[in-house]
Amino acid sequence: MKSRTMLFLITLIPAALMMSLSACGQSESGSDAAPEAARSDPAVAVHAAEAATVTFEERLENGQKLYATHCVACHQAEGQGLAGAFPPLAGSDYLAEGGAKVAIGAVINGLSGPITVNGVEYNAVMPALSYLSDSDVADIVTYVMNSWDNPGGEVAAAEVAAVRGGEAVSGPADHPISSGSTELAYSGAPTAMTGEAARKFIDSEGPNMTQQEFDVATEVYFQRCAGCHGVLRKGATGKPLTVDITREKGTDYLKALITYGSPAGMPNWGTSGDLTEEQVDIMARFLQHEPPEPPEWGMQEMRDSWALLVPPEERPDAPQHDRDIENFFAVTLRDSGEVAIIDGTTKEIVNVVKTGYAVHISRPSASGRYMYTIGRDAKIDMIDLWMDPPDRVAEIKVGLEARSVETSKYHGYEDKYAIAGAYWPPQYTVMEGDTLEPLKIVSTRGMTVDTQEYHPEPRVAAIVASHEHPEFIVNVKETGKILLVNYENVDSLSVTTIGAARFLHDGGWDASKRYFLTAANNSDRIAIIDSRERKLVGLPEVTKIPHPGRGANITDPEFGPVWVTSALGNANITFLGTDPEGHPDQAWKVVRTLEGQGGGSLFVKSHPTSTNLWVDSPLNPDEGISQSVAVYDINNLDAGFEVLPIAEWAELGEGPKRVVQPEFNKAGDEVWFSVWSGQDQESAIVVVDDRTRKLKHVIKGPEVITPTGKFNVYNTVKDIY
Repeated sequence: MKSRTMLFLITLIPAALMMSLSACGQSESGSDAAPEAARSDPAVAVHAAEAATVTFEERLENGQKLYATHCVACHQAEGQGLAGAFPPLAGSDYLAEGGAKVAIGAVINGLSGPITVNGVEYNAVMPALSYLSDSDVADIVTYVMNSWDNPGGEVAAAEVAAVRGGEAVSGPADHPISSGSTELAYSGAPTAMTGEAARKFIDSEGPNMTQQEFDVATEVYFQRCAGCHGVLRKGATGKPLTVDITREKGTDYLKALITYGSPAGMPNWGTSGDLTEEQVDIMARFLQHEPPEPPEWGMQEMRDSWALLVPPEERPDAPQHDRDIENFFAVTLRDSGEVAIIDGTTKEIVNVVKTGYAVHISRPSASGRYMYTIGRDAKIDMIDLWMDPPDRVAEIKVGLEARSVETSKYHGYEDKYAIAGAYWPPQYTVMEGDTLEPLKIVSTRGMTVDTQEYHPEPRVAAIVASHEHPEFIVNVKETGKILLVNYENVDSLSVTTIGAARFLHDGGWDASKRYFLTAANNSDRIAIIDSRERKLVGLPEVTKIPHPGRGANITDPEFGPVWVTSALGNANITFLGTDPEGHPDQAWKVVRTLEGQGGGSLFVKSHPTSTNLWVDSPLNPDEGISQSVAVYDINNLDAGFEVLPIAEWAELGEGPKRVVQPEFNKAGDEVWFSVWSGQDQESAIVVVDDRTRKLKHVIKGPEVITPTGKFNVYNTVKDIY
């Protein structure tokens, strides 16, 4: 899932309150004195005695750690809050007007409803943090009081106990369990990973759930959450959601997380309208039960799913239309389970092809004739672009959850093989390139690269085709290994394993197409593979949670050829040197970091004929950021970025209107953006003139349902980005 995380730690500690707390915590002579409550209540007195054994500096250190765990996602690292969502704790007029009981009460009991801070109204939900001990609550409040130019002061655990009603809380308390409807009507897009197929783990330690609720939640999780958090919830791009973590957080915390998302890239599933309040509630309870485990998927299941719709000998001998196939775009229509083939020259939708659910990527064959799509349900569809209109000629399911497909590109092997990587089961499959007949399945389960521990779910992320050898380069996410799979002899595959860093995700080639750069996103690293020499040549640190897509190749005016990535976790746009011969001192190092609009970016893009660098931020919880794009002048990078209101240009109705994935046309003079709203809301594709940065065309209508990824045939075949 994607989050704007929650914990509206709201407006802890008013400044006036801070000064009064400071005063009541000391005698006139400056020596420590127990508050009045401690003198009248033995339980409070115990708190005071315990506090006396901890220094003020230790309390600040503990408060900072607790703040980072429970509060920073909403109120941010410097207490600045999040515009339009969560109020600031630094420089806040609201903090200057309350008292200790109000501040502590907000932490313990939560807070909801509108409040005004610095003249801005906020209306979110802060979950109750009542499970924290009195001393932990006091340390958080004390830390905030003494940070960001706030007046200072110190809150005693006794005061927290008094606000609770005099009852000392020394450890986690039972979390409240929100009651949910015993029946939940949910209509979602189909997925192969179903509650019926999975083993169930409803247990007495999690919140009450009916079997129907559990089945519904399983479907939602597989469709919306498993891609980031993993089928078994062990985490990757998203944080782990194992029950030891979720039960400690509790239902209210999880509901707020799901509803509001987080700046680190988790979408605001509730406020965006993607999930109803009932669905948010059921998901919060579901996450506190052991995850359901889907079945395996082997050769028999694959062959049963394989269908050769049009044999090669029955296909056209030449294109049956006069359109420029190289300028076709394959556009994912996520929630309808379709791909639109759009003529990049005329902007016409040539055909809408039924595919797997939520196609993650589309990859053309080396010849450019075929387009291979892979849905999140692991269904691959092979589309013949020579047909009029283009349509499917073969299909297969390679598992239950998947993200990647690629075809062989090495000289002499063009279009010969296809490969697909699955999230579940964790494996990759080599197929005949012209029929999708499955030839070989290889499991990726094994040991992690760092701790050498066995991992049961090392998912296959990005796959690219080498230009240097007859090999596929396969990222194994959780183990942190990069596999060079040589396909010269499919019956006896030769695999070179390169250890990199855990949580490998997506990536792309440098401009020379010799070096593959790929994000190990939750390790905050970029692994760089020399595909000619078959070795790791660099592993530079890049923060925070880099997510390049395929990245962007540009020539930096100061540092020469560079590859660029943006990030989910912060506003960084990071440049890595990629020219070991011409610029050896900069090779495989971070040479420049620009500040973008904010976190939640998924893709950067440029083109050899362009002087622009385009950066999206579709997962940022601020609508002003998620509905626009930033564009930099490559020749004047220090000038900062220009913001273009892409969603506004689309002239759509209500909806999230997330702007995602810039993609150039063949000529490199247009850049296309998806404006992505809900399944029942209007979406669009916006075409911008790259030279003038002005609106050129809008493609919308009833067929354009939740557009996300777009893949231009020429640029994708040639690895131009």
